[in-house]
Amino acid sequence: MKRLESVNEFVVKFANVNGSGSASANELFAKAILRMGVAVSPRNIFPSNIQGLPTWYEVRVSARGWLGRRGGIDMMVAMNPQTWDQDVAEIESGGYLFYDSTRPQPPEAFRDDITVIGMPVTAICNATYEDSRQRTLFKNIMVLGALAVLMDVDTAVIERLFGEQYKGKERLLESNVRALQAGASFAREHLKPPIGLRVRRAETVSERIFVDGNTAAALGCVYGGATVCAWYPITPSSSVAEAFQSYCRKLRHDPATGEARYAIVQAEDEIASIGMVVGAGWNGARAFTATSGPGVSLMTEFIGLAYFAEIPVTIINVQRGGPSTGMPTRTQQADLLSTAYASHGDTRHVMLLPQDPTECFEFAATALDLADRLQTPVFVMTDLDIGMNQRLSAPFHWDEARHYDRGKVMTAAELEAGRDFGRYKDVDGDGIPWRTLPGTHPRLGAYFTRGTTRDAYARYSEAGPDYLYNVQRLLKKFATAATLVPAPEVRAAAKPSRLGVLYFGSTAPAMDEALEVLADSLIHLDAMRLRAYPFPASVVEFIEAHDHIFVVEQNRDAQMRTLLVNELELDPAALTPVLHYDGTPITARFIAHAITRQVHALAVAPRRERVR
Repeated sequence: MKRLESVNEFVVKFANVNGSGSASANELFAKAILRMGVAVSPRNIFPSNIQGLPTWYEVRVSARGWLGRRGGIDMMVAMNPQTWDQDVAEIESGGYLFYDSTRPQPPEAFRDDITVIGMPVTAICNATYEDSRQRTLFKNIMVLGALAVLMDVDTAVIERLFGEQYKGKERLLESNVRALQAGASFAREHLKPPIGLRVRRAETVSERIFVDGNTAAALGCVYGGATVCAWYPITPSSSVAEAFQSYCRKLRHDPATGEARYAIVQAEDEIASIGMVVGAGWNGARAFTATSGPGVSLMTEFIGLAYFAEIPVTIINVQRGGPSTGMPTRTQQADLLSTAYASHGDTRHVMLLPQDPTECFEFAATALDLADRLQTPVFVMTDLDIGMNQRLSAPFHWDEARHYDRGKVMTAAELEAGRDFGRYKDVDGDGIPWRTLPGTHPRLGAYFTRGTTRDAYARYSEAGPDYLYNVQRLLKKFATAATLVPAPEVRAAAKPSRLGVLYFGSTAPAMDEALEVLADSLIHLDAMRLRAYPFPASVVEFIEAHDHIFVVEQNRDAQMRTLLVNELELDPAALTPVLHYDGTPITARFIAHAITRQVHALAVAPRRERVR
């Protein structure tokens, strides 16, 4: 058997039981490698219950800087007997299995093509500690110490991380360091280090930061000028509001008086939270909520009100798997259609599609600007993979000279001067009317409306022509939005190609790697990363320039493909779906294999004329 040999380029997966305290130890493993200057991309795959069910933590180590899931496991740290068979089966041929050998396993439990490393972790902990909780927690730290020795991870780096984590808590610091060293000593004496997977100090991290998308979006809302957040807890979005509150406590208090310059309300449900946000937006505040698909479903009536009454609202939708309680701790890109057309009647909503925490920061601030400029709900469409997993990202930058785009807001002076004010009148040809803020003027510019039963001056009307004027103007405004949203990014293939691929959001890091893998096998594709809906004209141009387009997304029903076909009136045969929807983040191997199969099928299929 040939063992896998690799420096700074491998995947380690930890199989644990939720609630065992493994999460912090696993995270320390990833951060230690990061502190050694090597790029890492960890992903936590966890259950929706508090404890007892299986949980996994996958760490991609990549000197080449790949941040998406590769597919396949080079080393499995199997600490959960319940998932043993599944975990062992995932290991690449020539890979490594690290396990707790306190309870012997029968020979048939192992594979002949992997290296097995056993450490009696439970026995060591039982002999060392009397307290059951300590035995459980320190078992993970001992494993961390052993892995550090086996893989040449500097234990001093881990000790410094402990020092940061337990600053001012010397007792906890000392006990964790002792457990770490115990595991390291056992590995040196009994496990024949190092193994073929090794970490070597490097400089591949550069100035990038390590942060999750929910935290980044919250900070983007702070910098983007949000002063009101109303929310209801729902996995995986809750930490957006929690982080926003934390940042506001630091940044949004008057230095002279200590007065809070923000309002954060945990409402009784999603309906109440969006109602508060709509009310705040109507009154001129920059307001947002964070939720997931089931929350958007409950919010749809208020979303429709904001759309037709033309009230700025920002909604951060951290997508997850399934409806209702569904799969709250699994990731998908499955809210596209329900969000794009949310509410009753003919509605179309702006959606921004960030690829990483940096764009979560940028797009959250941009969404607040767009909501004001367009006077409409704007969605930031992240997902669990981006939102809850830490990711290496470009540092956040903010132009201090940047001014908030409040859009068309008429002043009291303009009203006094006799400027014509029709709240829902298109005077500039872009479909966007002028608005006033409550209290601007005691007599002029005030309005009240309900639904769509009004004319251009907000006067009550059920006349068909008035309704037609309004909804057709809203279509014009949506077309204007296509010129304002973030433009797609295009990457040309190394060689001219008549094949193209469209992708978006959290698919991006895996796609980056897949494109290189495909090029190595002589499959060259021009790539376009979609960053927003409505689709700018460049999307049509890209599609028209290619004979065939693959659309890669993480849902069952090819929702982005459906949007493209419907909105751009495309021939469905020209767009081939590449779909991944098991709830785990998509992998580079999946994308490469799926597109390779499709390309080979196209090569032997009769050519079909495109419908234009």
